[in-house]
Amino acid sequence: MSTFIVQPGGRLAGEARVPGDKSISHRAIMLGALANGVTRVSGFLEGADCIATLEAFRAMGVRIERHGPGDVEIHGVGLDGLKAPQGPLDMGNSGTAMRLLCGVLAGQAFDSELIGDRSLSGRPMRRVTEPLAHMGARIDTSEAGTPPLRVHGGATLRGTDHQLAVASAQVKSALLLAGLWAEGRTCVTEPAPTRDHTERMLAGFGYAVERDGARACVKGGGTLSASPVDVPADISSAAFFLVGASIATGSRMRLEHVGMNPTRTGVIDILRLMGAGIRVLDAREAGGEPVADLEVEASTLKGIQIPEHLVPLAIDEFPAIFVAAACAEGETVLTGAGELRVKESDRIQVMADGLAALGVDCAVQTDGIRIQGGGGFAGGEVDSHGDHRIAMSFAMAGLRAREPVRIRDCANVGTSFPGFVELARRAGLQLEEA
Repeated sequence: MSTFIVQPGGRLAGEARVPGDKSISHRAIMLGALANGVTRVSGFLEGADCIATLEAFRAMGVRIERHGPGDVEIHGVGLDGLKAPQGPLDMGNSGTAMRLLCGVLAGQAFDSELIGDRSLSGRPMRRVTEPLAHMGARIDTSEAGTPPLRVHGGATLRGTDHQLAVASAQVKSALLLAGLWAEGRTCVTEPAPTRDHTERMLAGFGYAVERDGARACVKGGGTLSASPVDVPADISSAAFFLVGASIATGSRMRLEHVGMNPTRTGVIDILRLMGAGIRVLDAREAGGEPVADLEVEASTLKGIQIPEHLVPLAIDEFPAIFVAAACAEGETVLTGAGELRVKESDRIQVMADGLAALGVDCAVQTDGIRIQGGGGFAGGEVDSHGDHRIAMSFAMAGLRAREPVRIRDCANVGTSFPGFVELARRAGLQLEEA
C-alpha cells in the first residue's frame, strides 16, 4: 500500500501528454479482437485496467502483440472466433471491462466466469445483467448482485429496445455489444448523454450504428473489419493537471493531444463556469475522435451550482473538481450525481471525509455535496480507499495546502495513470511516494 506525501505549495508548468484514454483503450482491444484482420493500436493505455482486458482476450485465444509503449497489434478472430478460457477472467479493478465483457460473453457458445479484486467484487452488476437477461442472456451474480459473474454460453439473444433508467455508458455499451450477436435490432435510449466511444468505434470498424439523438441501435449478424486506432490522451487524467494549474498561483501548462469527445468535456465546461482559464488549441480529429491541446493557467475560481446536465459528462472527474471547489471563493453545490457512490469507492463520502480531514467545510447529500471554498487546505492525512482518482485529486490539493498532505492507499493509481508520480514531479508537484 503506497502512500503519497505532497509538500505544500509550488506551481505547475511546462508541457505534458498524459496517458491514453482508458475507455477507448478497453474498446480498442475488444473490437480489434472481434474484427476480421489485424488492428494496430497506438497510444494504448498501459495501465492495469486495460491490461486486464488485453489478457482476457488473450485467454480467449486472441493473439495480441505489444511492440512498444502504447503500441499494440491485435490479430482479430471475428465475431465467432473466441475460444473458451481455461479459467476465470480476472478484471482486476475495472468495472468498465467487466460490464462490457458481459455483453460480449453473453453471445458466446461457451461458459465463462468474470472475477475482480476486492473493490470490484463489491460493485453492483445487476444494472447490466438484468437488461442483458431481457435479451436472453444467462448471467449469475452473487446474492448481492455483485461479482463473481458466471456467464452461461449458448444463449439465443434477442434484440431489445431498452430505456436506461440511469445514464450509464457501460450499460449502454454492454447492450450494444450483445446486440452484435442478437436476432434483430438492439436499441438503447439514455436519459442524458454519456460517452459514445462504443458507437464511434463500431462505426470505425465498419459496423452500422443508427443514431438518433439519445437513441443508438445496431442490428445483429454483421461483421467488424480491422481498423487502426489512435488513442488520444485521457481527459480524465488531464483533469488533475487542469485543476492543479487552475488553483496554484503562477501555474501555466499545456496538455497535448487530449481527447475532446463532446460526451467527455464536462470537466472543462464546469471549470470554465468556475472561472478557470482553459484554452482549446489546434482542434483536430484522430481515429474518429476529436482531440486538441489544452492550455491552462492559474485563475481565481468561484463557487457555482453545477448544472445537472453536465454531471454525466464529467462523472469520472468530480474528485478533481471537488478539489477545485475547495479553493474557489464561495459555495459549490453538486446534485444529481448518485452514480458517484458506486464507483471504485463511494466517491461522495470518501472525498467528503478527505476534504474534512484537510480542514474544508463540506456537507454530504444523497446525490451530491456542498463544499464551502476559499480557504484552501490545512494539510493532514487522508485515505483514498484504493481509489486512483481520489488519490491523484488529493495530490493536487497539496498545491494549495499550508502543511504536507499524506494520502494513504495509492497503489491503484497505476490502473489509469501509470507514471503519474514522475509526470507530476516534472510539472512541479512536490510529491514523494513511500
